[in-house]
Amino acid sequence: MSPRNLLEDPCWQGHDLGHPLPDAVHAVSVALPRWRDVIDYEENVPSCRATLRAVYPRFGLHPLVKELADLALKASGLATSTGFSSWPYPSEAAAETAGHHCQRMAPAGFSTIQRVRGVPCLLADPLRTTAAKAFWQHTGLGASSRLAAIALGREASPDAEIAKAALSTVIQRLAGIYGCAEDAISLHPSGMAALHQALQRIASLHPGRPVLQIGFPYVDVLKLPQVVFSGAELLLDDSPAQVRAALDRLQPGAIVVELPSNPLLRCVNLPEIAALAHQRGIPVIADDTIGSALNIDALPHADLVFSSLTKSFAGRGDVMAGSLVISPLSRWSETWSQSPGSAQGVADLADADAIALEQGSRNVRERVSVLNAHTLSLARRLQQHPAVAQVFHPGTCESFNGLRRADGGHGCLLSFALKEGADKAARVYDALQVCKGPSLGTAFTLACPYVLLAHYGELPWAETCGVPSHLLRVSVGLEDPNQLWSRFERALSA
Repeated sequence: MSPRNLLEDPCWQGHDLGHPLPDAVHAVSVALPRWRDVIDYEENVPSCRATLRAVYPRFGLHPLVKELADLALKASGLATSTGFSSWPYPSEAAAETAGHHCQRMAPAGFSTIQRVRGVPCLLADPLRTTAAKAFWQHTGLGASSRLAAIALGREASPDAEIAKAALSTVIQRLAGIYGCAEDAISLHPSGMAALHQALQRIASLHPGRPVLQIGFPYVDVLKLPQVVFSGAELLLDDSPAQVRAALDRLQPGAIVVELPSNPLLRCVNLPEIAALAHQRGIPVIADDTIGSALNIDALPHADLVFSSLTKSFAGRGDVMAGSLVISPLSRWSETWSQSPGSAQGVADLADADAIALEQGSRNVRERVSVLNAHTLSLARRLQQHPAVAQVFHPGTCESFNGLRRADGGHGCLLSFALKEGADKAARVYDALQVCKGPSLGTAFTLACPYVLLAHYGELPWAETCGVPSHLLRVSVGLEDPNQLWSRFERALSA
């Protein structure tokens, strides 16, 4: 458990800048408690960046991972070489895959793999560092902080049999949730690593073909196929006529959808889109991270379903993991299941992370049910507040409700916009007495100006997509709903 009880004592004030969220060594989020902290973070202001004691793992190197990376540079004799970067990976195959990407993107550059404390690190010169950083972020294949802690001797290596049992239990737990066979599920170092594996399957089926993403994208779900695979095109209009035209023109290797989208929490008509795709021999990849497989069932329509288990499934906020499920109803299920290396991607989920994931997900059914109820309660109260212009929540989406299980809810996420715009949003954000930073699905409420964090370099484009930069996104936690509403009421009066 977190030494600081973030349900009752959240990181919301200026002096909390940089505090790990949760208050734990392996936290995957970090406190950005004021609007200006978010801007300073995006602008790479040194005084802000130097304060951070944690970072979302794909967007930077965790302090323990950074220490391991620096040791690799030193061991290679490149520590004083200007511009060289170091990227630890959990397997030789992952490091080699990263190296191949760097060579493809910057053939004139130099990169090599250096093992340090048993961990392979990709070292890249200045010409290849941009590509190395992009691969690290988009694929989510990097070494975890727990793996780094063990390599550095800060934590003990877990018992192999305990880890094996934890992996098996997680697979069983997911199979029970999805209602599928255990051998249809694989575990990965992150949700994006699970998507990487899905796209590898698509590449083997339809080599060289781009994917079509439908609906406003989570940034890396779009960037991964664009940067690392054979490209991606974004279609914001999900009407049948536009989808048909895009499929016939692009002939994509797959369609990618998010259930629901982030941060507007809108859901495409999955059965309709899947039918159009399958008529043309095109598989569908669905991301159910936000909706949660406990709430919605995508397997009757999607061929591959990936999820970031870091979020609601684990609930802890201190473990990175992802899952990929092959739908038993997919016409390609047998092909994918029988393909070489089909059980895993280029990197396995680390043993220590598997144990933490199993522990965190033991109460996932009960916890997600509570999060569903608390989020719906807050959404309804925000809708009635005179300062709020619009609330975005899957409960208002007919297509999402069409995928809901009989006992399913709507997930832990909502977003809202204020009538007075950005200035008011900044005041409300600063005054809001909840933890503030990236990520979602934690037991404690977590808010952020999501569009600034995810699309800072393309805010005008986001606005043209109907996504205002001053939108506030809230991952609702387990706090008492009435007490949580009191915090929001006070902030809304700022």
